Formats: sequence, structure tokens, C-alpha cells
Amino acid sequence: MDGGAGGTGAAGNVYAAAGDGVVNSLAGWVRRMGRVRCDGGWYGKADPYGEQALAVLSFRYENGKEPHILVVGIDQPSGGLAVDALVEEAKFLDELDLRPTPPGGVARRVLEAFELTDRVMGARVADTLPEVRPFAITRARAVLAQASHDAESQQEPSAEAGLEGLDVSAPGVLEAFEVLMEFVGERTLWWSPARVSQFLTRWLPREAILSEAAIEAMPEVVRAWTMRQGGHPDVLRQIDRDAPRLPGLMADESLASLNKRLAMAAKRG
Repeated sequence: MDGGAGGTGAAGNVYAAAGDGVVNSLAGWVRRMGRVRCDGGWYGKADPYGEQALAVLSFRYENGKEPHILVVGIDQPSGGLAVDALVEEAKFLDELDLRPTPPGGVARRVLEAFELTDRVMGARVADTLPEVRPFAITRARAVLAQASHDAESQQEPSAEAGLEGLDVSAPGVLEAFEVLMEFVGERTLWWSPARVSQFLTRWLPREAILSEAAIEAMPEVVRAWTMRQGGHPDVLRQIDRDAPRLPGLMADESLASLNKRLAMAAKRG
């Protein structure tokens, strides 16, 4: 019998024609959905303190037309949750003050943020996020796949740029900076008065074992990091308020966590 399971012959031609008819009936943007290329990435603060970061990827279809951007809002105080996402025209990027960032790095941040949101029960997100989520994840995965083949997939700027303006040979500077980076972690843009105060008055006394030189150098290291984050006056004023208290707080062993006390005891013994 002509046609067979392989779809050859007259029957196969009928099926092929029917399939073409379905494809041709789809809207143009649907047919082009998977045929886009990422041509840029940006990452930066959505507010003066970086409590919410924006991850942006720009795309255009294979014919070079209809450029558009994916914008994902990532909440820093909550641990880096994806809390909002939207798709906009490319000109929307002109309204954002973001720094160019390798698309592969931006896509990684987007996927990590969505993964974290999925693990948190009852996470507070924008009403629009569920609709955009599948699109955003699909696009971010495609960008990572593209970046693995592109030479541009260089690393993002390193945190060591925060040492600019400091004498790294001065006693305690590198030690203080390493401890600051341990606290900052991946959320490098989030630098508010509250976070600075938490670092200087609570986290350091509770968790860090520092040399006298590092304690002395810490205020200037924190100021240098603050200037890298834009030098917000409120943050600098918070440093001026809290930094003088640091030596006394570090000397108060009652503020130390159990892990710090055990580490100090082992170091002494």
C-alpha cells in the first residue's frame, strides 16, 4: 500500500501539505519564536542601594528585525529571588542605568534567581511574573548554550576592582578586603546603610577573626568598596557612625558566635 508508516507517496505528501498549512497559519512571531539571537547583556541597580538588581538580555530575530529585551528583577535582601520580569522594546533600555555585562553571566544570574524563587514557598513576586517566567527561563538557557560557543563569554569584572585607590601593601588591607568579600558574596550591588551597619556592628564581631591591622584598615576598605558602588552619601555617613565602634565590638568576645569562639580557642591552643 502506497504511503506506509514512513509517510512516503501520496499519503505522505498530503500530511506534509497539511503540516505546512498549520505552520503558515501561525502568527509570524510564533514561527520565529525559537530563532532569535542574544546580542547584549546588562546588569545593575534598580534603586540607589541595589536592594533590587536588574538583569537584562537583548534579542533580535534571525532577520535582524523586532529587537526586544528581557528584564528580570532580582531582590537582594531576600537572597536573590526573581521577583518580576517583563519583555519590552529595546528602547526601554535607554531608561535604565546599567553596565554592559557578558550575556552568559547575566543568563546565569537569571536562572539562579528563578531556581531560588521556585524553592521558596510563598515567595512574594509580582503578579506578572508567572506569565513571563517560562519565556525568561527558555531564553536564558538558550543564551547560556550560545555563550558556551562564543568567544565573548569572558568572565564578569572581578570584585578586586574594589581595591582601587587603596595601598594593598599596607598592613591589614588585603585581609580586611577578603573578609568584606566573604560577607558581600554574590550580591555585590546591594550596599545600603542598613547592610553596612550589619557588617560593621554585627557580622564582623559575630563571625570574623581579624588581626589588629585588619581591624584598623577595615573602615577605609569599606569606604573604597562604597565608592565603587557609587559613593552614596547615606552609606558613607553610616560608615562614619559605625566605624569608630569597630575595635570595641571586635574585642567583646560575648558577641562572638559559637563557631568563632571555637576557632579562637583552637588558635590560642
